Amino acid sequence: MAGPMTGAERGAQEGDLGAGPPPGRRLPGPRTLVLLAVALALVAGGCVWVLYGSQWLRTEDVSVSGTRVLTPERVREVADVPLGAPLISVDTDAIEARLRQKLPRIDAVEVDRSWPHGIDLKVTERTAVLIVEKAENGGKYAEVDAKGVRFATVSRVPKGVPVLELADSRPSGARRFGADRLVREAVRVAGDIPDAVAGETQVVKVRSYDSISLELRDGRTVLWGSGEKGRAKARTLTALMKAASGARHFDVSVPTAPASSGS
Repeated sequence: MAGPMTGAERGAQEGDLGAGPPPGRRLPGPRTLVLLAVALALVAGGCVWVLYGSQWLRTEDVSVSGTRVLTPERVREVADVPLGAPLISVDTDAIEARLRQKLPRIDAVEVDRSWPHGIDLKVTERTAVLIVEKAENGGKYAEVDAKGVRFATVSRVPKGVPVLELADSRPSGARRFGADRLVREAVRVAGDIPDAVAGETQVVKVRSYDSISLELRDGRTVLWGSGEKGRAKARTLTALMKAASGARHFDVSVPTAPASSGS
């Protein structure tokens, strides 16, 4: 005769009973699984058709923002977005590559889909910090940005942009550093000039790597030296011009030992 069940035995027996499916609940049969698979395939096919085959999500509009010198019409022309094509199929990377290659004035561009029918082109143009006269084309100037990139040719000096002048066709520093290196050094100096002086700077003259000077519109000059310690030179020049407001020549090539002369 069996004795009464212990608590552990009752728990084990209840666990065994609860391990199976609940009473009245049946697993889906093969036919149900097939129907579910067919339904999922139909939904997926419908999504593909909506994205690629229907007229609902076609490319119809191209918006352009951020232009200053370039016109939106020119950007659209070069972007060559395939109007009428499914929006999902538009190659945004190819559009960006075309714009960068054919419009060097563009520094950066974002190409985004704007559902359901648009492509957005967000353009950032390069800003000239210096211009260089083109020896092979007299009267024309190349605009140079803060990265030292020559990105456009203009026939007139833009207002507020200094002219970069190499002292002669083969400056002494060019043999050692190369003309492009000297241009980059001049760009570096132009970026460090104090705002109050930058607006008055007419010429950035490069005689050698460590002999760069500024010519201001009122005839004053600044010997800057090399592009090194630019921030310190900017602070020194600002203070020196206030202390010697009547001077005509300033030397901050050694920022810890500045000098001024003339009146």
